[in-house]
Amino acid sequence: MLQRIRVAALAIVVGAGVVTLAPSTATAAPAPVIARVGISPSPPIDVTKGAVTATFTFLTRNTDTAEFQLKPPGDASVGTPITLTSHKAGDWRQWTGTKSFDSAVAGTWSWLAIAGSTSRRGTFEVIVKKPLETKFADFDASPDLVAKGSSIRVTGRLLADGKAYAGQSVSVTFRARGADAYGAVTKVTTGRGGWFGATVRADATGWWRAEFAATADAKASVSDADRVDVRRGRLGSRIAGFDARPEPVDKGGKLTFTGSLQVERRGGVAGERVSIFFKAGGSHKWEYVTSDVTGRHGRFWASAAAVTSGWWRAEYAGNRRVNGSVSDADWVRVDQPAPPPVAKADTRLIKFNAYPEPIKRGKYLKFTGRLQVDDQGSWEGYSGKVALYFLPKGSRKWEYVKTVRSSDSGRLYTKAKAWDSGYWKFVFSGDNDTNGDHSGRDHVRVKR
Repeated sequence: MLQRIRVAALAIVVGAGVVTLAPSTATAAPAPVIARVGISPSPPIDVTKGAVTATFTFLTRNTDTAEFQLKPPGDASVGTPITLTSHKAGDWRQWTGTKSFDSAVAGTWSWLAIAGSTSRRGTFEVIVKKPLETKFADFDASPDLVAKGSSIRVTGRLLADGKAYAGQSVSVTFRARGADAYGAVTKVTTGRGGWFGATVRADATGWWRAEFAATADAKASVSDADRVDVRRGRLGSRIAGFDARPEPVDKGGKLTFTGSLQVERRGGVAGERVSIFFKAGGSHKWEYVTSDVTGRHGRFWASAAAVTSGWWRAEYAGNRRVNGSVSDADWVRVDQPAPPPVAKADTRLIKFNAYPEPIKRGKYLKFTGRLQVDDQGSWEGYSGKVALYFLPKGSRKWEYVKTVRSSDSGRLYTKAKAWDSGYWKFVFSGDNDTNGDHSGRDHVRVKR
């Protein structure tokens, strides 16, 4: 009986077949999941400057296999898989693959991520930017007729695809009459509205124009040329190496001024008068002081007395063929001279005596002497502070003991305890009116 029940629990026989029991829904495997599909760099992928390698990433769960297919623009065929690598990321697995794109495959690409029975799809763009068409508008060099060496103003406007093109570098170039090529003169940056302008020097008749060099975003362009005629004018001049020295200088001292007058295309020129001007510190007015006529190589030399601190400069008035010029200014500080030093009178310390001698250790020694000053050849008593010094027997260093002031007659008296045998002396260091001196030394033997 038990055996029959066990057999019935395993299978039910229906006719010639066997019906097996279906598994419970609680044990079915979860479906694969695809998440976070990413493309780097972010589309559109710009291949204007050359090939770009893009990286594709996505996450899967509930599967250990996946596929990522790419389909080029206009291709209705089955996509082409790219090679993938993967690694675990918690409950997920991250997949990564790469592909290189260039301008030959620009357009809309399709992608398809597959994980088992689950898939996700999308599109992205690979683009090639078309360079902007640039041109210059309203280019002008003015005035049209100037004297040689004068400044002219060059202006214009840069457009890109018919719109203002700001923040771009523009070269201003020039071709002199009779020359074959344009040469760069200066560079400017376009501002708001694409406008630009520069002030340049006109030294010869010729043509001016603006040039924009090609960039990754825009094509090159050149403006129309504008002619400026230059008439011969007066030659320029300059004063080189102007120097006022010495600096500083005492009031009333002699200042010398040097430099060189140079004329355009001639170098230093002789026979021209150069004037020296001065402007005191705090003043706004330049005043003529002196002048000199230039000699060989245009050099000049002049001198004047120093009165007060201020600026000095040289000026050339010019003539009908040469423009005038002014040197750089040179500052000179003028000091009030120090008064001459007052000669000090000599002094002397005489009649120095230390007594009694010998003396018992710890007893007071008495010291006398006289301080005198040389008063126009006559020695007179002098009141001053005099120091008493002691040199112990066997030592080389004098030791300060005390200070005593001499009387109006110059007499000195003081006392000090004697502890060791040695030498004693008075020292006068001098003062504002006198030089110092020291007395002769006196030996005293100390008994124990």
